[in-house]
Amino acid sequence: MTTTSPGTGTERVYSRITRRLVPFLFVCYAAAYLDRVNVGFAKLQLQDDLAFSDTVYGIGAGIFFVGYIVFEVPSNLLLHKVGAKWWIARIMVTWALISGATAFTSSATMFYILRFLLGVAEAGFIPGILLYLTYWFPAQRRGRVTAIFLAAIPVATIVGGPLSGWILGAFDEVAGLGGWQWMFLIEAVPSLVLGLLVLRWLDNTVDDARWLSAEEKAVVHADLAAEEAAREGGHGSIRDALTSGRVWLLCGIYFTIALGIYLVSFWLPTIIKNSGVDDPLTIGLLTAVPYLVAVVAMVAWSSHGDRTGERRWHTFIPCLVTALGLVLTAVFLQNTALAVGAMVLVAAGVSTAQAAFWSIPSALLSGAGAAAGIALVNSVGNIGGAVATSLVGWLSDLTGSTASSLYPFGAVLLVGGLLVLLVPRSVDDRAAAARTPGEDLPSPR
Repeated sequence: MTTTSPGTGTERVYSRITRRLVPFLFVCYAAAYLDRVNVGFAKLQLQDDLAFSDTVYGIGAGIFFVGYIVFEVPSNLLLHKVGAKWWIARIMVTWALISGATAFTSSATMFYILRFLLGVAEAGFIPGILLYLTYWFPAQRRGRVTAIFLAAIPVATIVGGPLSGWILGAFDEVAGLGGWQWMFLIEAVPSLVLGLLVLRWLDNTVDDARWLSAEEKAVVHADLAAEEAAREGGHGSIRDALTSGRVWLLCGIYFTIALGIYLVSFWLPTIIKNSGVDDPLTIGLLTAVPYLVAVVAMVAWSSHGDRTGERRWHTFIPCLVTALGLVLTAVFLQNTALAVGAMVLVAAGVSTAQAAFWSIPSALLSGAGAAAGIALVNSVGNIGGAVATSLVGWLSDLTGSTASSLYPFGAVLLVGGLLVLLVPRSVDDRAAAARTPGEDLPSPR
């Protein structure tokens, strides 16, 4: 890595890149995530209007991940080949159109088809952005940047929860459409507009960035080249990545983390409603509370991980917090204040676990192997999303209580945390070696 100390020209280069890329990508992801999970709020009305059971809703919410998983790796390889801005724009425009079309769902079959197509359309977006960030930031800077990008998940809920709740109430029966229909139509617009703006705002590579000087580009190239040279044993080919036991270990870990993420995203409004809250706007406001804490926790924790160069324990500890929060939510499900308090632990824990986790794959993968490997980890991991949404619905219908699924999912998060400790210590060693001079802090180990 370059040896320039903090506060010098190197810092200014990366600050400039961060200001240019990260806020825009953050907003894009917030729009994407809102379109993916707003079905959780639509459920509050859609379920009665279309006579859907919890099982039907759970299958429809979860079938999104079938399309997403099947097309994830091909999508990321195409992004690597044709260029990030073109492929990201394609992803955003198509998912916006399909999300808006969900407003006209009239049967369970149509609901399943549209949710499947939404998964196909969005496949590759998250791993594509994670891959894209490796083109611009070396490892010791990527943790905090990734955390800021992934903070779009809680922020989308903080903003989208109250917004969705308000739309459900304020637009119900306007022009003969239900509030849930207006919600899908209105919330698809930002994704469509942002998708078109991607073509103007993003550059495929550092070399394409007219807003960087030749000297600034040279700084980035030197840092990335040094990182690549230090990545001994990294998986640079597609075949190496897809057949690596370490990559499949990462798939297993992310499966448990994604399970927690989507359990909260798709079922938090229902959990709050079952605790005794009926007003959609109040439900929306209460869903924002856990994520307000999550935003602060994930950025602060990931920044600490960057400073210490430690990755494994920064992922392990939040997994344990998430497991504890799920158990406490089940225990206090009939008490709104205590249930929301327990969900604060779940949302903050799983958000910080996700952000810390994504600093690990890039330490093991490079080149086309990174494109395939990151997509594979995200793809297999997101099976957790399908399991969470579908299994919670089935168990809720079977037992008459959402709490029945929270205990086993808490156990799964505990297992995921233990799996993190199987990740080679070399991941921490590489991150520590890559730290910017002057940022040495004690490890939490």
